[in-house]
Amino acid sequence: MRRATKRKKIDTSDSLYSNPLVGKFINYIMRGGKKSVAQKVVYRSFDIIKEKTKGDPIELFDKALKNVTPALEVKSRRVGGANYQVPQPVRQERKIQLAFKWIIAAAQAKKGKPMAEKLAEEFMLAANNEGTAIKKKMDTHRMAEANRAFAHFSW
Repeated sequence: MRRATKRKKIDTSDSLYSNPLVGKFINYIMRGGKKSVAQKVVYRSFDIIKEKTKGDPIELFDKALKNVTPALEVKSRRVGGANYQVPQPVRQERKIQLAFKWIIAAAQAKKGKPMAEKLAEEFMLAANNEGTAIKKKMDTHRMAEANRAFAHFSW
């Protein structure tokens, strides 16, 4: 007998912009259950973006996210005593998760500024196809392209 399918949770959007992706990003930023702190960081970074670009921060956020999301990734597969890096397409949920993770990691790696400023800077760089998060995406794609010969090991 088949197991019941898992019901997807409906994402709650954030209170200020009513955007589910922003709400999800706030949850990724959050540490130790301190959601209000995470909201302040994200909203401050959006204010900084609004000041510097004189544009809509949500549009820039969406563009940055679109630029950072990967299409391919490599997964390790053991075949006959050897490990191969097998390129595979990325599921939609994982694309968003990886993009969030890479943007946050790139912002955290910078030193000497408050997190809101580092995050705003990383969003603006990612929207222009620059920065550490974009470099991470390109490295992932390059790795998948280099191991294209092992694609037939995909399961």
